[in-house]
Amino acid sequence: MDAQVFKKRILSAAQPSGNLTLGNYLGALKNWADLQKDFECFYCVADLHAITLKQEPSLLRQRSLQTLALYIACGIDPQKVTFFIQSHVPQHTQLSWVLGCSTMFGELSRMTQFKDKSQRHADNINVGLFTYPVLMAADILLYQANLVPVGDDQRQHIELARDIAKRFNANYSETFTIPEAYILKSSARIMSLQDPTRKMSKSDPNPSACIFILDSKDEILKKCKRAVTDSEAVVAADPARPGIYNLVQIYSALTGKSAEEVAAEFAGRGYGDFKAAVGETCADALAPVREEYARLTADKAYLEEIMKNGAEKASYIAQKTVSKVYRKVGFYQPR
Repeated sequence: MDAQVFKKRILSAAQPSGNLTLGNYLGALKNWADLQKDFECFYCVADLHAITLKQEPSLLRQRSLQTLALYIACGIDPQKVTFFIQSHVPQHTQLSWVLGCSTMFGELSRMTQFKDKSQRHADNINVGLFTYPVLMAADILLYQANLVPVGDDQRQHIELARDIAKRFNANYSETFTIPEAYILKSSARIMSLQDPTRKMSKSDPNPSACIFILDSKDEILKKCKRAVTDSEAVVAADPARPGIYNLVQIYSALTGKSAEEVAAEFAGRGYGDFKAAVGETCADALAPVREEYARLTADKAYLEEIMKNGAEKASYIAQKTVSKVYRKVGFYQPR
């Protein structure tokens, strides 16, 4: 009999804070679908994290369901991964409190995302915004995740989770797996269509700055046509020209061609032809996602069944960690 093959465990999450973008699709969701082949994957809709900013309750509920549907529509198979809504697994907040007592104030005050969000939301610098990284650490450590797929902007959070885990292990004996950031080398970093020095963001106030996964074909074509480039009118794989380079990166990620191959394909052709090709390629790539999303959101019972089953599986694993942690810190637990 062949020895059982143990897969490394991956945890990743996305907030239900708005329509997901082409950047989310290429940088995260498309890669998550690939990861399910080789890893044991836990994918979470992070609604607890979302409320660090004020949310409309009915809209948050709606977006949580929609985000789950988008995960599946992007090719993530609920039969192969564990899908769940973060607030459906109470162990996340239980572990977060304990880990908060092993986290130093200075560590949290140095987190760059807290500084950034505090500046952008000066009227709502709440405690949750400050302790957000502790909950993120709990998300990861709860499932003894080996790897966490993140972009470069999230490395600091993973380092904090590692520090918290090491500190707890040193104080109470080996308890947590030390997670590692999993940076996908092939992951495309998609920038704003209107300001290509900034990452494409679903919270951008300029509606022309990003392509949403659920945009219609006409909307995608218009946004690509309006994309900021430069006056040289030469398609080139040149990072020093961020506008055209961003479009090259998008086309490259969707077609599988290298940036140099893209530049060669459009040599001697103007920006008009290239922007049209990028738009058509985006629209074609996202069309099956939009169609599957429409089918899924029409079947609310199916989505709720996935939520329920995922929460049960996640809770079963999470409770093992919480029980171990509670015992080690000295909480009395009747037999």
